[in-house]
This record gives sequence, structure tokens and C-alpha cells, in this order.
Amino acid sequence: MLQVAYIRNNEDAVIQALNKRGFRDAEDTIRKVVELDSARRSAQQESDSVLAELNGLSKQIGALMKQGDVAGAEAVKAKTTELKDKSKELSDAQTQYDRHLQELLYTIPNTPNESVPEGTGEDDNEVVFEHGVAPTLPGNALPHWELIKKYDIIDFELGVKVTGAGFPIYKGQGARLQRALINFFLEEALKMGYTEIQPPIVINEASGYGTGQLPDKDGQMYHIGEENFYLIPTAEVPVTNMYRDVILKEEELPIKNVGYTPCFRREAGSWGAHVRGLNRLHQFDKVEIVQIQPPGRSYAALQEMCQYVQGLLEKLELPYRVLNLCGGDLGFTSAQTFDMEVYCAAQQKWLEVSSVSNFETYQANRLKLRYQTPDKKKQLLHTLNGSALALPRIVAALLENNQTEEGIIIPQVLVPFTGFDKIS
Repeated sequence: MLQVAYIRNNEDAVIQALNKRGFRDAEDTIRKVVELDSARRSAQQESDSVLAELNGLSKQIGALMKQGDVAGAEAVKAKTTELKDKSKELSDAQTQYDRHLQELLYTIPNTPNESVPEGTGEDDNEVVFEHGVAPTLPGNALPHWELIKKYDIIDFELGVKVTGAGFPIYKGQGARLQRALINFFLEEALKMGYTEIQPPIVINEASGYGTGQLPDKDGQMYHIGEENFYLIPTAEVPVTNMYRDVILKEEELPIKNVGYTPCFRREAGSWGAHVRGLNRLHQFDKVEIVQIQPPGRSYAALQEMCQYVQGLLEKLELPYRVLNLCGGDLGFTSAQTFDMEVYCAAQQKWLEVSSVSNFETYQANRLKLRYQTPDKKKQLLHTLNGSALALPRIVAALLENNQTEEGIIIPQVLVPFTGFDKIS
């Protein structure tokens, strides 16, 4: 959530930044924020003045009573009654202004970093790095949704029977490959100084608001009505919310956590031929890295996180590219995002497997996540997160790119975790 003081002091710059990401009615919305803030502050000032006057009259009543001037004291008391009514009106007005202002701020996305390219959608994203060469496949190469049937490692039909579309069941070597990837990603993160967290996969409403999934992604999350809980769309949500309403000490920074969880997304209206097989699911496994950094360090950390994810893809021997997302393709809460895409040779298409993002103070402001600087001031922190990695499309690329006449070759780095070097 953007800070009101920042909006007030940088009104035109905020409007320009929001226009960069294609936010509708940016000017009207920001002007309304400034108006509400001005009205709220005016009510606060008037309320402070009334309370000060009440305090003075209270002392005056005491002095008059000591002097025996009961009539004078009663006259002053009558005036205090009027002022108390006025104070309540002002307090109610402030509450209304606060509520309307909060509701409006929740609808405003983060402002893009100045290095985010212009653009309206994914076609305008900037390719900043590319690594590897697409493999040469045999003439009878199959897409992964055919390979999983051939080797009986993932069963979509059985998942439909048990739950519904988008909830596959992993079997045999498919299940072991899933477990191997999860363990590999976790072990690699531990080597890089991350602390492993096993968070709940169900969150409360406050957590959804804390990291910005609510109200923006309300329709995309699975909701448990009676308890008003949500199934998590990513481990970012519970792991980051561990620090809601927390003031950290400078020596505790940076915070570096990693967590594996299943993730749940309704993905309403997103089905079609372009999302066959593992390309898009309602439930999938993901290992997530989360960092909390002081403001001056966060963009260096963003680059380090990107390089870490790239290193994982290189160890898996997958061709990949890195995209700097344009303003129009940024997530609601992100100030800057780099996507990593792997090339699936049988489909002949790039598939996103990781997004690494810096949210700057946007989440921290919602979370009230701060740290105490050396001069004892409390300052908002920057939060970052990245997929390291999401499994379905990684599995799709491994199956397609490594298929041979004898079976699907497992990358050497995974063999100690799978216990086999080939799916056959």
C-alpha cells in the first residue's frame, strides 16, 4: 500500500508512475486520496483544538468551584457539553475519512521502479538475458501431456475423478521426481543462507490484506467461508506475514526465508489449448524464497535472487531467458519483477517458471513491518520474493527436453534425489 504522506508530497509523480502501468483513473484516484487526507487532517486539527479548549474549560470549572462561584461553573459546564458533542462529531468524521481513505488505498497498485520498461502487456516485456540452446528432439517427440500418459507418471483423469480439472495425481517416478525437485530446491536455498520455514497453507483475511492478495486477488483464491480463511496462492503470503506488526532490529537484517508449500489458484477464465497439461493448474507445488531488506539494499538483493534462480535452471540444464516486466504486465504489488522462462522444446514455446519481485515498502506499509535505524527512528522495510522454483512447468520442460528413444533422462544434479537416472 502506498504511503499517504508520499502521495501527498509527490502527487504528480505518483500519477505518472501509475499511468506507466496502465492504472485506470490514476489522476482521479490520487486526487481523491489527497482530498480525503486533507479533510481528515483538517478534522484532526479541529478536534485537537476542541480538546485543548475542553481541557482549559475543565481547569476553569475547578477554579470557579474553589471560589464558590457555582453559577459561573455551571455556565462553563454547559459550554463543555456543547464542545463534547462537537468533539464526538469530529471523531466520527475522522473515522469515516480513515475508512474511506483505507478502502481507496487498497485499490491502488504499487508504483513501478523507474527502470521498469514502458508497455501495456506481455508483448512489451524486455528480454534482458538468454542462456542455453534448445535441444534437438527425435522426430517422434511428444509434448509432456502425451509423455506422462506414455510413462504413466501423472494422471489428470484420476485427478478429475478425485477432485476436478487442474488437480493432477502424481504416480511412481512422477511422484518421486516431484519430491526430488522439492528437496533439491530446498537444499540449494539452505546453502545460500536461507532459513527453511514450513508455514500453514491456510491464511486468515488479515494475512491476505497484509501482502496485497486482498482485495485485488479475491476471486482468484479459494475461500473457506465458515472460518473466512483462504488457501494460499503462494508461500510468500504466510512467510511474509510472519513479520506483520513487527519492528526488527537492524542487526537482524536481512531476513532470508525459504518455504515449500502446495499452492492453490482458481485461475478463473484462463483455460484453453495454450494451457494444456502442466502448463496451468489449480494446485501445484512451489518452493519460494522471501527476503526482508533495508531500503538501500533491496535492489542488490533483487539481482542476487535473480542470479540464484538462474543458477538453479543452469544446474537443471534447461535453456532459459530473463524478462524485465513492463509496467502494464507488473503484478499489483510489485515495483519491479523479473520473470524466468524455460524453453519447452516439444511445445516450442517459452513458459514462465519464476517471478522474482521487489515490492519496496508496498507490502511493509500494509504489514506495519519496520526496523529501528541506528538513530532510533522506525523505518519501513522492503520485501522481496521469488519462485525458486514452481514445479509444474519445470517438470514439463524436463520431460519434453530430455526425451529419448530409451526414456526421459534425469539431469545429473537430480539423480541423488530421485534415485534413478531415467524415466522409462
